[in-house]
Amino acid sequence: MRQVAGIARRLHHKLGDPRQANSFSSKRRAVRFAELTRRFPDLAAMRVLDLGGVPDFWRSAPVRPSFVTTMNLDKYEPPEPWLEHVVADACGLGSLDACRGDYDLVVSNSLIEHVGGYQRRRDFADVVRAAAPSHWVQTPDRYFPVEPHYVAPGFQFLPLRTRARLVSRWPLAHERVHTVEEAVEQILTIDLISTTELAHLFPASDIWHERLLGFSKSIVAVRTG
Repeated sequence: MRQVAGIARRLHHKLGDPRQANSFSSKRRAVRFAELTRRFPDLAAMRVLDLGGVPDFWRSAPVRPSFVTTMNLDKYEPPEPWLEHVVADACGLGSLDACRGDYDLVVSNSLIEHVGGYQRRRDFADVVRAAAPSHWVQTPDRYFPVEPHYVAPGFQFLPLRTRARLVSRWPLAHERVHTVEEAVEQILTIDLISTTELAHLFPASDIWHERLLGFSKSIVAVRTG
């Protein structure tokens, strides 16, 4: 069992850890960032609000905007004058009061599927539109064959109880759980959405598909102003 667990940890490290430069996750992030800069060639001169983001993402980004505010529920202490962090709910319009306004672009990567239900996703979309004239909102595609959080084929289509039983034993889960009830709690924080829903939430936006082996891996609502 220890040998299996060790292999699983190494596989997760290679596939799913975005902090590792050579991981699969990092390489896919680089593909998306290249598309971001293609869509927004003036990114270096823009003021960016990153909903759900963390300061380290922008410290290591290939292009550094003129100013960035990252917002999520965790606390960070960015020391750079070009970078601030706000602890707030990205689904509340009132959270924008804590930010230095006049943003050119809202960026959000893999957050909307975690905010908690359709109404919360609608509220999130309202915040995105209120914050800036342009946006880039990315989320994993619900219909990609491999569920990204657990690196498990078809996992998102199984009944909740079945998923919970699998997660409590699955070695590639992004966060370890020890009971079925803990697994249920974890699974319910993830609600992958489809292209149809993303287009419904952002009707004035273009939907870009990040493809892998012909499948749509991620979907992005893009508006360039």
